[in-house]
Amino acid sequence: MPMYQMQTKLDVNGGGGQVLDLETAVKDGVLGGECDVGGLVYNGVAEKKLDLKKMIEELETMEVPSVFICPISLDPMQEPVTLCTGQTYERSNILKWFSLGHFTCPTTMQELWDDSITPNKTLEQLIYSWFSHKYVVMKKKSEDVHGRALDILETLKKVKGQARVQALKELRQLVTTAHSTAKKAVVGNNGVGLISSLLGPFTSHAVGSEAIGILVNLDLDLESKRNLLQPSKISLMVDMINEGTIETKVNCTRLIEKLTNANDFGSENVSSLSLLVGLLRLLKDKRHQNCVLVGLCLLKTICSHESVRKSLVSIRAVPQLVELLPILSNECLELALYVLEVLSAVPEGRLALKDCPHTIPNVVKLLMRVSESCTQFALSILWAVCKLAPDECASLAVDAGLAAKLLLVIQSGCNPVLKQQSAELLKLCSLNYSVTTFISKCKLTRTIQ
Repeated sequence: MPMYQMQTKLDVNGGGGQVLDLETAVKDGVLGGECDVGGLVYNGVAEKKLDLKKMIEELETMEVPSVFICPISLDPMQEPVTLCTGQTYERSNILKWFSLGHFTCPTTMQELWDDSITPNKTLEQLIYSWFSHKYVVMKKKSEDVHGRALDILETLKKVKGQARVQALKELRQLVTTAHSTAKKAVVGNNGVGLISSLLGPFTSHAVGSEAIGILVNLDLDLESKRNLLQPSKISLMVDMINEGTIETKVNCTRLIEKLTNANDFGSENVSSLSLLVGLLRLLKDKRHQNCVLVGLCLLKTICSHESVRKSLVSIRAVPQLVELLPILSNECLELALYVLEVLSAVPEGRLALKDCPHTIPNVVKLLMRVSESCTQFALSILWAVCKLAPDECASLAVDAGLAAKLLLVIQSGCNPVLKQQSAELLKLCSLNYSVTTFISKCKLTRTIQ
């Protein structure tokens, strides 16, 4: 949990306990000054009207003063107690510590000369007051955000042009920064349908960019997804993938991927060459790793359609993906290998992999390097290529160090299927060599020989 350092005079533990004064803490700004929260005025003792546990759960992402944190669990304390050493802990945590046979202070590891625990009422009061204040402020802010979101939705029904762009921009900011409150307001008041209706063949990229920036951050039901799968709306997204800003390209790609699990989704929605070309362009933007990741995620989803696989091969996706392999992150690498394996299942894809001069060396290097899944995809790709042209490709694979990698897979703890694939590929690669020649070409260590 994130914390910040407290002022040195804010000491609830020093010298045996309860030296913290609530009024002083308020003046020092720990509670943000005197405030009236639901009838509770924090200039003295506050009356407990809110449930502390609930407040802590709802404010879990907020930075909490380190003095409120139990050193054992690193969670805010609800029932702080102080030991004879002056250290304070959550009651349940320190009692569990004692039940395990420890009779020391967990923080200082001093032996306890007195095993009694003293409730730290002052700190408990301060913790409650602090969380009450933050909780009510949060609730008030949520109400304001909800109301503002509804106002913007009403505005969108009336305005056009630049005013519409500005309204969408503000709503997008609310949705991306205010999180659940604004999202619930939009979804619960037909905002998804309203914003979707703004997308069409004559929608400007300025409006489309902001609208999609909102929709991609919302939970869409099946009806909303069906609506967004209309050809005119998909066409607008594809145009913006090709011509928009980096952020717009990423949002459009993410939104199309969200739509792929709709019941009405079919290959006709994503088989356009314009979309596939746009995704390949996205992969070329090496400055933004997020572009590569979202592009590969969508490619993985849509390449299950045979028409998409053939189209990808026709626009030279295979050599581009192969060239990217050495510089991809592990997460992206697994996605790229998955796509290449799927493409190797069609004749055109196998031929493209064979004809690419970097396929074998780049893929061989990935065996037993990243994950078992990557090794599995790489083996499938190498098998497809070597099986297609064993005389030409097997020798290239052996020269690239494939044999040593295959032996490593066979001796590893990988699943039996991978080991069997490796054994078969090793046999295929050795067919044109004598035993002595094969061993010498493999450049194996004496131990492996």
